[in-house]
Amino acid sequence: MTVRPKIKLPAEFPFSTEMAVRVSDVNYAGHLSNDRVLSFLHEARARYFKQHGFTELNVEGYGTIMTDAVLIYKSEAFHGDLLRIEIAAGAFHRYGCHFYYRVTNRDSGREVARAQTGMVFYDYQQNKMVPMPPRFLELFGTT
Repeated sequence: MTVRPKIKLPAEFPFSTEMAVRVSDVNYAGHLSNDRVLSFLHEARARYFKQHGFTELNVEGYGTIMTDAVLIYKSEAFHGDLLRIEIAAGAFHRYGCHFYYRVTNRDSGREVARAQTGMVFYDYQQNKMVPMPPRFLELFGTT
């Protein structure tokens, strides 16, 4: 018996962005390729950081690094579909947190995917994890 992973999404998402499925995002079966979903999440997370004046390589002087990812595909998306990607942060710990994502078709409201990524703060000069900058928790920890 296979047990499918589950992701409990937060009640509220403080950030959302939209992206269109491009022809290069579609696989041989004619729908959004599973590997492209992770790229969409990455782009959405970068936009979320930018809204707060950060980049993934500079949050109060430190970078971030993804430690894990769980993606659950709910339905297909096709070339030309406009996807709404919502993001919230949670499960905060000394070195980072989880980001939660809900991907829906903007026009139909149908859920396409949900995901969770583990992120930690990283000093790329010293090649080691570092504690979460307090300003990050102040800005993102409200969810």
